[in-house]
Amino acid sequence: MAEWTGVLLSDVLKRAGLKPTARDVMPVSLDEKKIQRPFSIEKALEEDTLLVYAMNGDILPIDHGFPIRVLVAGWVGIAHTKWVGSIRVSETPLFSEYNTKKYVLIGEDYPVSEDLKAKGVMGQILREQKVKSAFELPWDGEIATGKRLVRGRSWSGEGKITFVEVSLDDGKTWSKVSLREPNITKAWVRWDLEWDARPGRYGLRARATDDQGNTQPDKIPFNKEGYSHWAVVTHPIKVV
Repeated sequence: MAEWTGVLLSDVLKRAGLKPTARDVMPVSLDEKKIQRPFSIEKALEEDTLLVYAMNGDILPIDHGFPIRVLVAGWVGIAHTKWVGSIRVSETPLFSEYNTKKYVLIGEDYPVSEDLKAKGVMGQILREQKVKSAFELPWDGEIATGKRLVRGRSWSGEGKITFVEVSLDDGKTWSKVSLREPNITKAWVRWDLEWDARPGRYGLRARATDDQGNTQPDKIPFNKEGYSHWAVVTHPIKVV
């Protein structure tokens, strides 16, 4: 988690003479790859879409996009263009490899219209982050027998986490955990659960729900590139 400081992208676009006919916006990075990933003008004008110049109260670090990066709250990382050197605005849809071939969901359960296929779009474009959870424990690691405080984090790109359930027996039973403040929309929330751990092997599961009614499913439709896996994951752990 980080605290970002910046200006509204909408303010910059309006000062540049944004036309009412604008359709898509595409920041372009200064690095060798010239990363460019377009999004709609509606998203660009939202109040939490920023051009960021500071992180945690300091000048934006180089590896986080100095001098300017885009922050598109709740969306997947590729949308947050770093090292922004220019911004293109178009009256027609914009395309790059990052919304046609890469960072798209390719599979039978992710149909694409013929019009988009003709533009080279191979799958449904990744946008919002789905609700997810993770334990703060080593994967397939070992912990000592006794009373433990099991910690984890959940987040959603579409809202605020309202509750998290944890199973210590591979999904047979579930218990709600305690959420810790701060709990901010489209951000991580920390949680914990007391566990009197007995020797053996366990499959831990965490399942979060946000205030938009999104809950982690048991499984999700397959996509070729393996993007955006938000189903409940069994976390193996051994108590010794």
